Amino acid sequence: MATRDYYNVLGVGKNASDEEIKRAYRKLAMKYHPDKNPNRKDAEERFKEINEAYAVLSDKEKRKQYDTFGAEGFRQRFTQEDIFRGFDFDEILSSLFGGRGKREFRYGGRGGFDFGDLFGQTQDMGRMPRKGEDILYELTISLEEAAFGGEKRISYQKNGRMEEISVKIPRGIPAGKKLRLAGKGIEGRNGGPPGDLYLQINIKEHPFFTRERDDLTVEKEINFSDAVMGTTVEVPTLEGKKIVKIPPGTQSNTKLRLKGLGIPRFQGEGKGDEYVKVIVKVPKKLTEKSRKLIEELAKEGI
Repeated sequence: MATRDYYNVLGVGKNASDEEIKRAYRKLAMKYHPDKNPNRKDAEERFKEINEAYAVLSDKEKRKQYDTFGAEGFRQRFTQEDIFRGFDFDEILSSLFGGRGKREFRYGGRGGFDFGDLFGQTQDMGRMPRKGEDILYELTISLEEAAFGGEKRISYQKNGRMEEISVKIPRGIPAGKKLRLAGKGIEGRNGGPPGDLYLQINIKEHPFFTRERDDLTVEKEINFSDAVMGTTVEVPTLEGKKIVKIPPGTQSNTKLRLKGLGIPRFQGEGKGDEYVKVIVKVPKKLTEKSRKLIEELAKEGI
């Protein structure tokens, strides 16, 4: 069967709810059922395709794996038998066709359609070596860990028991990156190789740094007088605190570049930069003396 996108097969979006997927499946199953399209090979193939898409998207774990690895990657990891395991044709089709469902069409209803075709040669496939399923683990790390890398101990569930391993975090790793640990997934069947463990990297929000690719930005608030006259300020960096010169006349939201003080480039040389975003603080309350001074400045056009 061709590896079409299952969402496209059912005509739903990737964010479709379970109920929307179910409604779309029922509508298409009614339209393309072999009983309603006797002797039409194209309708039969379409019906198989619809059932395969629904068997995956109606199962939370299979859908998660499909969304993670995409159509091609999913079909490399799941056989037809895996896809339809736990998919109750009797219950689903009985609700569509008033109790006739699977039995009639397996044993030669008007279209002569055999639901066994949906599984292919499952008995033969069941004896073949098959790779074990992959495991997806979401690993949350700090910005500093993402920048400098290191080693972490993680525990994850595998075959009903907890496994504990050490994993290396490469320096400069971005959020959303997946790390593959070959052979750390579910054991294979019939002598097949084990699946893999995929670590999806999430990075905690930092209290003052924001990251954009390999660059960092930190905000620094200064007084209006310092913006006019210029000053020096202390700012945090990943390498410790640094003194930064604020030139006279600096405008609010100006960014000052600290070259090479950003994130190390992932699988590359060098580092990004750090930017100090200057925020000019406007006082909300003034003393009488301050008000008079501001009024004098205003007369000067400042």
